[in-house]
Amino acid sequence: MVEALEREKVEVMFGIPGGATIPFFDELIKRKTIRNILVRHEQCAAHMADGYARVSGRVGVATATSGPGATNLVTGIAAAYMDSTPLVAITGQVPRSMIGRDAFQEADITGIATPITKYTFLVMSASQIPSAIRTAFMLASTNRPGPVLVDIPRDVQLETTEVTFPDQVKLKGYTIRSGDPHPYQVKKSIGALINAEKPMILVGGGVIMSGASTEVIELAEILQAPIVTSLMGKGAVPETHPLCLGIVGMHGKAEANLALEEADVILAVGTRISDRTVMRLDKFGENAKIIHIDIDPAEIGKNVRADIPIVADAKKALKAIKEGLVKMGFKRDPDTPWMRRIKELRNQFASEYEELLKGSLKPPKLMKILRQVLPPDAIVTTGVGQNQMWSALYFEALQPRTFITSGGLGAMGFGFPAALGAKVAKPDKPVVDIDGDGSFLMTEQDLATSICENIPVVVMVLDNRSLGMVRQWQSMMYEGRLSYVDLGRVPDFVKLAEAYGAEGVRVESYEQFESCMRRALRSEVTVVIDIPVPPDEKVFPMVLPGKRLREVVYRG
Repeated sequence: MVEALEREKVEVMFGIPGGATIPFFDELIKRKTIRNILVRHEQCAAHMADGYARVSGRVGVATATSGPGATNLVTGIAAAYMDSTPLVAITGQVPRSMIGRDAFQEADITGIATPITKYTFLVMSASQIPSAIRTAFMLASTNRPGPVLVDIPRDVQLETTEVTFPDQVKLKGYTIRSGDPHPYQVKKSIGALINAEKPMILVGGGVIMSGASTEVIELAEILQAPIVTSLMGKGAVPETHPLCLGIVGMHGKAEANLALEEADVILAVGTRISDRTVMRLDKFGENAKIIHIDIDPAEIGKNVRADIPIVADAKKALKAIKEGLVKMGFKRDPDTPWMRRIKELRNQFASEYEELLKGSLKPPKLMKILRQVLPPDAIVTTGVGQNQMWSALYFEALQPRTFITSGGLGAMGFGFPAALGAKVAKPDKPVVDIDGDGSFLMTEQDLATSICENIPVVVMVLDNRSLGMVRQWQSMMYEGRLSYVDLGRVPDFVKLAEAYGAEGVRVESYEQFESCMRRALRSEVTVVIDIPVPPDEKVFPMVLPGKRLREVVYRG
């Protein structure tokens, strides 16, 4: 097992040993070639591996024992599956003779994980281990990336046998696609984009995975096409670029939402075109021609129609379209009615955003201060809830792989362990987790991991003593009735941090926040910054469920 991981160039993994993985961990400590980050909960192991993979571009590895250890990985595996993160989960299992007998700490983890992985392996012979692990890494990192689970019974780990380590593996029914776009579809796309009067580019996480940021920008500049991103696509294009309007969706920028509704040709690349991104799937692009580029053919046409489908790698497809336009000598004048309309939309909502910055310790203003303090290559992770949406709306991501969040599953508790995984991947870069009190409390036990494993990060807790996003929905859609959303006065986050050996501080002004953040970035241990936020503070803009992108709410 260990040699198979060494051959995949694994340097670090995340997990907790247990009865069904002791043989594996015994070999790990003897060989000392792979570092294991000893987490305090298996869910955190999966989220750390996720953060590590997204920042590094490599496959993340998480491990757990059988039964409850394996089932604790499930939320993190599901989050990786929804966000197409390359991850390999290795679990121990009860001995082969006890499988199916309700043995102590037995769970059918391959059955449980089948719907949330690309593939699962139950390894029934030590001779199968090399090919299973080689295949798992191949599957996790090719075509559309995603998690793979390898379940290995304890007695298989103890077997002695002759093994062969394959350089290449095949799996029946699985073909690694070249990612090359079909020339005819490229030609059709070029024609549609040239004839467009109001072109838009919708960028998803697939652009980041394929390293296609430069191609998006070059194509947008040729077409004079505004760029909007999904939550997972945030950071693919610098949000300071003149053509970038920011994120689109339920909590998208108002100008991004309205512009996308007005477009006559939409180039959607590396995105699932999910319900949270475009809201009313049945109304999206009803007056536009949609060009949909994705590496996964199952995504094209799944949520919205594709007038010009292109099954391809994002980078290769965008490059082909750009080269076709350049060959034709096409370059659109930047002074068009569409560009003037985009400027008008920006100006229209500028005053609305200014209103949201007024007052003490407003999250939108905190995000802007944070951007000023951090270097361009700093990494930001988020929890899930209002903290996630304030971050997505008002913190400007400047580089790919620097904004890490749980987009598809929306797993509360993701932000902090993902930050630790990101810091392990990039120890020289500042890492900040923008979290909420509710989300942070779900995985805060791994403050112990950050201290004991020397993984210093900064945690911003937007502390409204409430499940803020649920509270906002109840306030706006349920006649103000609040049901089980108040979290009470405990814990004291400063004392909580100090109990783990981290630093804790509470700030009550913008000046204190900026000063504290600058100090925290120099700290050699994790720093938790507790930031009081009024419980009735809401995230705006917002599109209510069942409404269209253009039906934006700014206050309420």
